[in-house]
Amino acid sequence: MSQIFKKIAEELNIREAQVEATVKLIDEGNTIPFIARYRKEVTGNLSDETLRDLGERLTYLRNLEKRKEEIIRLIDEQGKLTDELTVKIAETMVLSELEDIYRPYRPKKRTKATIAKEKGLEPLANIIYLQSEKKDLYEVAKEFINKEKEVNTEEDAINGALDIIAENIADNADYRKKIKSFCFREAVITSKATKEEKSPYDMYHDYKEPILRIPSHRILAINRGEKEEFLKVKIEKPEDKILEYLKKQIIKDFKSQFNNPLTVAIEDSYKRLIEPSIDREIRNDLTERSEEKAIKVFGKNAKQLLLQPPIKGMTVMGFDPAYRTGCKIAVIDHTGKLLATTTVYPTEPQNDVEGAKKELKALIDKFDINMIAIGNGTASRESEAFVSELIKELDKEIYYAIVSEAGASVYSASKLATEEYPNINVSLRGAISIARRLQDPLSELVKIDPKAIGVGQYQHDVNQKKLSESLTGVVEDAVNSVGVDINTATPSLLSYVSGINGTIAKNIVKYRDENGEIKQRKDLLKVPKLGQAAFKQCAGFIRIFDGKNPLEVTAVHPESYEVAEKLLTNLGFSVDNLKEKSKLGEIKKTLEKVDIQEMSEKLNVGSLTLKDIIEELSKPGRDPREELPKPILRSDVLKFEDLQEGMELTGTVRNVIDFGAFVDIGVKHDGLVHISEMSDKFVKNPSEVVSVGDIVKVKVLSIDREKQKVSLTMKF
Repeated sequence: MSQIFKKIAEELNIREAQVEATVKLIDEGNTIPFIARYRKEVTGNLSDETLRDLGERLTYLRNLEKRKEEIIRLIDEQGKLTDELTVKIAETMVLSELEDIYRPYRPKKRTKATIAKEKGLEPLANIIYLQSEKKDLYEVAKEFINKEKEVNTEEDAINGALDIIAENIADNADYRKKIKSFCFREAVITSKATKEEKSPYDMYHDYKEPILRIPSHRILAINRGEKEEFLKVKIEKPEDKILEYLKKQIIKDFKSQFNNPLTVAIEDSYKRLIEPSIDREIRNDLTERSEEKAIKVFGKNAKQLLLQPPIKGMTVMGFDPAYRTGCKIAVIDHTGKLLATTTVYPTEPQNDVEGAKKELKALIDKFDINMIAIGNGTASRESEAFVSELIKELDKEIYYAIVSEAGASVYSASKLATEEYPNINVSLRGAISIARRLQDPLSELVKIDPKAIGVGQYQHDVNQKKLSESLTGVVEDAVNSVGVDINTATPSLLSYVSGINGTIAKNIVKYRDENGEIKQRKDLLKVPKLGQAAFKQCAGFIRIFDGKNPLEVTAVHPESYEVAEKLLTNLGFSVDNLKEKSKLGEIKKTLEKVDIQEMSEKLNVGSLTLKDIIEELSKPGRDPREELPKPILRSDVLKFEDLQEGMELTGTVRNVIDFGAFVDIGVKHDGLVHISEMSDKFVKNPSEVVSVGDIVKVKVLSIDREKQKVSLTMKF
């Protein structure tokens, strides 16, 4: 285990003691959100992101250790295990290198080499490989002629021996490692078009780039083009250098009789055995690395999207645009309750603009609607123009916002949506989802498969199991960083709370329905299947508003209630003062003056824990999302035709990818800010500059009216 701790510490640039302490917590059954929030003293304040990376590496390296044990056992059963081999296996920290070590001992199908061994030619192969025989090679080969085994001539014997040598060379782990290093330094990936027709892969129709420099998004694009049979992909390797290296390793004397046969074996080994498998491994490595990057980018974007600030206290009209079938409308009150639904036809082919205005004006008056959420799908801009015109005709102040409807149709047809709205038509559920996404993005988006929320890059091309695991972690971190109102949360939201699974989430809702509102955290222990272990993990992330204990609207964990109470008492307050709005300002000012070191010694609590308690008591019941920029609210529309080069606009970052960011500037298609246009300084990664949901100032660089594409710059 110490080797694993050391390796993880080096990779994550943290102390070995931090790794050891964290692994102990994970092995005890603690979740990452719980460890990140409530065990900062133990981990040395590692972030949830670092802890997830640590957990992933721990799983990988533990699986590697299991595989090592298995390989040692399998080689030992063959009677071929040596001390040197045992050490080599023990020191290997990469699975592909471990498999290369095992390669010569792996049971094989019948190959040219195994057939040659069956013919008794292994001793001859050893003679040629060791190059110590003084006798003429053909004289030696004569001894291995065996007509019964179809070794009819000296050439047959030598050729069979060279097949054995070729396979031995291909199975040598050191050679393979060196060849791969040559390739990763010097090989070039090339792609050629397989069809005359135009495709999304035009830039890759005659393309080459060193694999050392090719970014992950281009690897994934080339892979997709190959899969869709638009591209033929090849790795051009430094063949001369590889063959020269192998010859230097194997041939002792280039003037000896063994030079020519060994050269034949080396070239055969490379062409027939090494090159195809190295090709596969390089492509797999590049794909794996690119997928990992894409998953990280997707996870980061998804988290930022989930943590978009809610629009609280407003009655919202959800507007799901369409043409022929009409625009679906849903009215949601400030708590998310459905008040009304309808369908209007202001778009083609009906173009019933006046009828639609009349119906929506009536709904706006009846329910005092102050916000319209418009989905960004088909007919979105036509609907936006209609809504903008409608707003101008109203006497009251009302705004609209464009909302991403990615995944809304997936949710509408899901089992969950059917359970929530059994009597509502599938098409109307999308409008409900759009309205709720503006009100509380987190609560609504957790109902959708994270892959469908539309902020990724090639998310459908990557390893789906790894993507799901990563996104589950991302959603957990988002949900737990905000906290969950136990009395209003849906089972979908509750199931992402630390320590709560799908079954417990449903049991909580059932308990709530049968017994009324939950008034204190410890009441959760009455919920079936929610025992002490689950309670410890979830309690701090649960919020109870208007409950018995004012600490329960904060992230203070029950294990720290005593410390929080003593802290307030030391400062001349009580826990009940947290309920008094008039006292909150005074409490906050007093807490700001606390000497953390001195108070942590006095209360016998870690300084990091105390700091968190002070932060929570300063803003009881706060929602961390409220400190983020709110969505852009509009009352007028910008048409694509209105855009001019040099125009300055404000937009919302919708997606961040390897080569830049897509920004919603209020026209039909998002504009692209290329990485080179993000700053006057060098930008290595777009996420260093922007995040999903950021409100940014941009200038129009160029407009492609034919393709409806806009290039933007953030450099002013």
